[in-house]
Amino acid sequence: MERRSNTVTDSFKEYSKRLFAFIRGKVRTDEDAEDILQDVWFQLSNTTEIIDQIGAWLYRVARNKIIDRYRKNKPEALEDYIYETGEGEWEFKEILLADPSNPEVEYLKNLFWEQLNEGLSELPEEQRAVFILNELEGQTFAEIAATTGENIKTLISRKGYAVKHLRIKLQTLFEEFLNY
Repeated sequence: MERRSNTVTDSFKEYSKRLFAFIRGKVRTDEDAEDILQDVWFQLSNTTEIIDQIGAWLYRVARNKIIDRYRKNKPEALEDYIYETGEGEWEFKEILLADPSNPEVEYLKNLFWEQLNEGLSELPEEQRAVFILNELEGQTFAEIAATTGENIKTLISRKGYAVKHLRIKLQTLFEEFLNY
């Protein structure tokens, strides 16, 4: 048993930081990453099988735990749909892709689209078109440039102006989401 205890301890020392970074890159919060990492170490401490490649085993278990968490945790609260990115910006894409069976989320999704459409209607045609083509339809700037004959830098500039305007337009709505 002493040999087994040393194996777990040595593995923990060797892989803990890298495994946490791997998990953290795939989940939303540090707390989720810590929970999954703890589950991985718990599973290692309780395994009776002989593990030849401990690193590969740990990463495989971590990946499975992440998948299990996403399957089990269907977001229901608004805070689960809105989160801050590493750059300090708020991410709302999940609200737009959320399950319409939640009436609260459906209401906010509709409100967001109304505000976005209103903000888009206030933009000059060139800015609106670039924003819609790039953000909503997923076209690259190169594809848009090929279609319109415009310079890529001009298109990027137009989209930048559109984004600035829409951020201002949607700021109140974003604050309502966050204070909800």
